[in-house]
Amino acid sequence: MKISGIILTVLLLFSVLFQSIVIMATNKTEEQKYNVIQKDKDFEIRYYPAATFATIESKANNYRDLSSPGFRKLAGYIFGNNESAVHISMTSPVHMDVNDTLSTMSFVMPSVYNKTNLPNPKDASVKIQEIPDEFVAVIRFGGYANDQKMKFYSDKLKNILTEKQIKAIGHFRFLGYNPPFQFIGRRNEIIVSIEWNK
Repeated sequence: MKISGIILTVLLLFSVLFQSIVIMATNKTEEQKYNVIQKDKDFEIRYYPAATFATIESKANNYRDLSSPGFRKLAGYIFGNNESAVHISMTSPVHMDVNDTLSTMSFVMPSVYNKTNLPNPKDASVKIQEIPDEFVAVIRFGGYANDQKMKFYSDKLKNILTEKQIKAIGHFRFLGYNPPFQFIGRRNEIIVSIEWNK
């Protein structure tokens, strides 16, 4: 009984230490730049400057079917599956547009890169894109993402914008900030482009 208690304590301490290391590493990851324009109780308005994305397209129409294969292709590109065989640092968040027509998943490229100085992908399904600046509405939630949570928070954000008379443009998209092995302190967001002239 004492041995099993010691083992359990050691495992618990190891788990806490591992999660602490993961959180510290995540905090050092370059995050896509934005300015908060307005912050309310349940949502905020942000301005995102233009950025460079590596993107894959998919016929998947749910989170699970898009996330795993999409992540593998994009991770392959930044880990050296490109014409220069260079390693490109991971950034956050991962962008996902999950819908019934054509879904996409994107990695934001580090700010030192743009479309002209990034190596070309060896995988033709990975596209390098310049994304224009935009104003977006954002709502945040914790835990692990799934289709049900994404729909719940998309609907919640949609209702807030209707109430505030703010016009949404295009699809509601998902932003994921944490690696799958980070169990605590997870950050997820739903965003949508908006008309903003204030």
